Amino acid sequence: MTILGLAESTVAPLIRALCPDDAELDREAIAERFARAAWSAIAEPGDRDAGHLVSVLGAEASVAALTAIPWPPADPANIDVTSLVEELALAGDDELTENDLVDAVKRWRARVSAPTVLLALRQAARFGAALLVPGDPDWPVGVDELGMHAPLALWARGDRTLLGRLEHSVAIVGARAATGYGEHVTVEASSGLVDRGFTIVSGAAYGIDGIAHRAALASSGATVAFLAGGVDRFYPAGHEALLTRIVERGVVVSEVPPGTAPTRWRFLHRNVNHVGQR
Repeated sequence: MTILGLAESTVAPLIRALCPDDAELDREAIAERFARAAWSAIAEPGDRDAGHLVSVLGAEASVAALTAIPWPPADPANIDVTSLVEELALAGDDELTENDLVDAVKRWRARVSAPTVLLALRQAARFGAALLVPGDPDWPVGVDELGMHAPLALWARGDRTLLGRLEHSVAIVGARAATGYGEHVTVEASSGLVDRGFTIVSGAAYGIDGIAHRAALASSGATVAFLAGGVDRFYPAGHEALLTRIVERGVVVSEVPPGTAPTRWRFLHRNVNHVGQR
């Protein structure tokens, strides 16, 4: 039996290594997790078309349909997405037009790579990370309010159970070039909120973000860092020690798979859609 062209015996151990020991995963659950891990590498965070396609066809079927499109195309000006259009029509959905799908396939198809997903899974296991998908007990349900822009999977290092309890949390983000007054207010706010049982959520950047995390840790509180790159590549480099402490006493989480470098666009997406949603 195969999962997206790979032997189940290859995929299953990698997926199980990133789940709680008591998780009961059948073939369908393993395939779903693997496909969502693949989508986290195929589509940029917040890609509405990817979210819509997965919501209609399912993660595994949508990756299989995408993989079936020949690449590179014989004629770059004439990408055939007929099969995707037909599958969506069979599912009773016509929201994505043929032009939408052509543009989406141009973004996605070259990034479909089973070896890349396998490498990300192995790297996650190496760093003790977890792979979370919607429906997991530790899934942060607040991100579901993003609708079709919500993450298809999340990668986490540290106490993953914190993510399932973010309804009692506060996000603190701010300028990298913070003023002394801004730093003072951040310390007071973060430590005060921690003393009242709140979890502090931020993005681990220089300035206000880092101060918010440090104040939470100094008050023996919980803190969550949302990254714009992979959880195995701490960024900024100057916060490696801080992020290591967060892994030990909180959780570091990302929408992109291990090995992914942060980009300027992902920083904005992280702050607006994840830190803001908590």
